[in-house]
Formats: sequence, structure tokens, C-alpha cells
Amino acid sequence: MIVDSHCHLNYGSMTEDMEGVIQRAREAGVGTMLAINARLSEYDEVLTIAENHENVWCTVGSHPHEAEKEPGITAEQLIEMTRPQKVVGIGETGLDYFYEHAPRELQKENFHAHIAASRETGLPLIVHARDADEDTASLMKEEMGKGAYPAVIHCFTASRALAEACLEMGFYISISGIVTFNSAKDLQETVKIIPRDRLLIETDAPYLAPVPKRGKPNEPSYVKYTAEFLAGHLGMEFEELARITTDNFFSLFSKARRP
Repeated sequence: MIVDSHCHLNYGSMTEDMEGVIQRAREAGVGTMLAINARLSEYDEVLTIAENHENVWCTVGSHPHEAEKEPGITAEQLIEMTRPQKVVGIGETGLDYFYEHAPRELQKENFHAHIAASRETGLPLIVHARDADEDTASLMKEEMGKGAYPAVIHCFTASRALAEACLEMGFYISISGIVTFNSAKDLQETVKIIPRDRLLIETDAPYLAPVPKRGKPNEPSYVKYTAEFLAGHLGMEFEELARITTDNFFSLFSKARRP
């Protein structure tokens, strides 16, 4: 069994063929999927997908791109939305200075609220970090001083320094299909420093399809290609990598149940 620890099932072509997407994932050995909420305005549709499929769980959160459209999010608001059984994480949240779709201060305010909700509920935080390594590490360390919280840096493509800072804080790191790209040499080296018990894999579908599907719409079944690449890259058997990343997922997302 493999877990796709981060996918957006309410986006792109997947919404047109939801049952086919779920079935192809099962046939590829993907036993569990985590559907990520990127806009609070879409929370109900993400939750409905999870509640309609036994092997799908979901999160509640607002992507940093949405900070201007969804400002002033509070921890209390997020905590209330975690009450359904299928909601097992907080996010995706974080900082994105690459596109600058929202003012940085608004991104930080929402990030703080998500961390507070994670700390209060014990549910893991799903963090997006792009071109914001220093501020991401600084803000998360500051919040760690208020009390520990669990987290995963999703679709990791940042610096080795950020990886080391996050690992020092006890966080997990999730690797997407980007690691299979020929241009991802730095990431391929960084992956080697991630302890086996902190490693997750994901698709970030419908984005970032791995080789050999690069350029096509991504879907959860393709996480097997990332798993196959990582197993070879790290000198492991595929079955061992699948077992480790599955165990890690259920250790971090402890509210979710194994199939």
C-alpha cells in the first residue's frame, strides 16, 4: 500500500472523473489519499469528497495565495472546522514569496492562526514554503516557543538549510514528483538527509506529474512513480519505501484510520 499524502481532488480534470481517479489509485496500490483544502470557501466540497470515499481523508486550511481573499482567519474558526471525523490536518498554509499573490503580512497572519489551531487540536500542520525559507523557519521556530505542534513541509523543493531547520523541530518532509525531474539535482541530494521515519510522498495532484507522466494532469495513482524513483535513489526496495512512508503517514495523521 502507498499513501498519497497531499492531493487536491476538487481541482482540474479529477472533478470530471472522480470515481475513475479513485479506482485507478486503488489499482495502483494507493490505499489512502489526503485531500487538501486550499480555500476555506471550498471546505464543504473537499469534506464531501472525503466523506463519500472510505479511503480519502481531508484537511481544513487556506493557501498563502488566498490570504488577501480570505484574511483574518482565526484559530477558533479552523478548530471548529476540524470537528468532522474525516478532517485530520490543518492547512495547507505557509508562505509563498515566488508569486506574491497576497501581501506577506497577511500570509504571516493566517500562518500564525493555522499553527495555533494545530497546537490546540494536535492535528498536523501542512506547510507550503516557496522562496520564503528564512521567514518560514523563523516564524515556525517562534511559534514552537509557544508550544510544540506537529507539521509536514509538503512538496519540498526548498534549501537544505530549511530541511535541516524543519527536521530539528521534529517535522516531517513530503516529496512530490518534482524529485523525478532531471533538473532537481539539489532536491535529490537533500532527500538523502531526511531520516526514514520523517519521509512522506505525495502527488500535489493535479499539479506536478512525475516522470514518466510529466506534462500531463497529475492524479493520485501517479504517486507510485515517485515512490519507485525514491526507492531506487535511496537504495531501498519499493516495498520497504511504501511501508515506511505509509507508517509515517499514519503516525503523523493519527486521526486517520488505516484501510
